[in-house]
Amino acid sequence: TDKITVEGIKVGYMYREKSDEKMDSGWRFFSGTEDQEYVDDLNNTMVYDVNTIANYDRAIIPYLNLPYGTELERIENSNEFQIITE
Repeated sequence: TDKITVEGIKVGYMYREKSDEKMDSGWRFFSGTEDQEYVDDLNNTMVYDVNTIANYDRAIIPYLNLPYGTELERIENSNEFQIITE
């Protein structure tokens, strides 16, 4: 979301879903501060190459090869993420 690419907030939540588009890695990145109203406004989201997001927040790089269905959240005050299990 623009919270990352415009406001410069680090990725706080990311998940990977299977995509029908060949060029889509399936990763979705959020700062974790967005509410539903913000996400529903298409002006606040954009499709980016994963490399672009990695340039904003290099901490995501070690996790990019995780499988579809993976959901991660940043461990507070760190550059590490933990898998969310429900």
